[in-house]
Amino acid sequence: METSSVEKTRPAAPARAVDQAAALGISEAEWLLHQDAAKVTRLKLPAADILKRVPELGVVMALTRNPSCVHEKDGAYDHLDIGPAMGLVLNHDIDLRLFMTHWAFAFAVETPLEKGGVRHSIQFFDKAGIAIHKIFARPVTNMDAWGKLVADFTDADASGPLHIVAYPPKSADRADAEIDVEALRAGWWKLADVHDFFALLKKQGVGRQQAMRLVGDPFARRIDPAVVKQLLEEAASTEVPIMCFVGNRGCIQIHSGQIHRVVEMGPWLNVLDPGFNLHLRADQIAAAYAVWKPQTDSAVHSIELFDDTGELICQFFGERKPGKPELESWKALVAAIPAQISAQIPSL
Repeated sequence: METSSVEKTRPAAPARAVDQAAALGISEAEWLLHQDAAKVTRLKLPAADILKRVPELGVVMALTRNPSCVHEKDGAYDHLDIGPAMGLVLNHDIDLRLFMTHWAFAFAVETPLEKGGVRHSIQFFDKAGIAIHKIFARPVTNMDAWGKLVADFTDADASGPLHIVAYPPKSADRADAEIDVEALRAGWWKLADVHDFFALLKKQGVGRQQAMRLVGDPFARRIDPAVVKQLLEEAASTEVPIMCFVGNRGCIQIHSGQIHRVVEMGPWLNVLDPGFNLHLRADQIAAAYAVWKPQTDSAVHSIELFDDTGELICQFFGERKPGKPELESWKALVAAIPAQISAQIPSL
């Protein structure tokens, strides 16, 4: 099952559930159902109904990950707004963007610990059996409410194997020569809100990383992935509050605030703070960009990291509230990062 923060980052640690499943050639959701040591209970959907009960649990740990990054945050699931397709959990601690059409399976899991006791979790997966979001009990969690939630949603009729459906392969980007770069730049200049960026990419028919590679200054410049460690260390040492976004097709999880302890362990670059852990496979960052986007109220700078398939791993911003200007201290950190020399950039 999911290991603790420290266990996940030590090279000698046992393989994570997702790694063990991959070694067997099955999905993590299927692997979960074949664990003799753990008690796994299938839960009734829709997942939104389960999530609406999570505030009753009090403080828990939220975990969202993709193949290259794990984001863990302690807090309460207050201020939920969840519809059939989209949802929000909007708090300083637990801050989520939910894409509910991908939430296909839900389980309650009780995993015995080596030193005694049980780790309780509620785990959600997409139709391919890939983890979307996990909720873990903490010592202060209301376990009476946890037990009632699990009892109320236990799917007594669930039996047999899961119906796993693979997603189609990601479509390749159009050829660079087919992209109207000047129209892309013109649209970028006119961005009124960072949330309009996806619509711009769709309108121009360009991939996210492809757009950053083509658009040029002042919008995006490629940087050495190795400077991400330096960026996080400087943000910690200078007490610059940041925002860190990590997501997958079903959920984006956000941290806002200062970070304090940045630790490198093997291939993992970690933030190990009380209430917030980030685990980033630095060796899987194939490309990194410093990005500038105009907005009506304040332009924003971000650092965006991509894997070798062009998928977004995570994003870093300076902490900012709508209507407030971007932090000058964050702008300075991003401005200090040198562009990657063209000769060092591998061909795409």
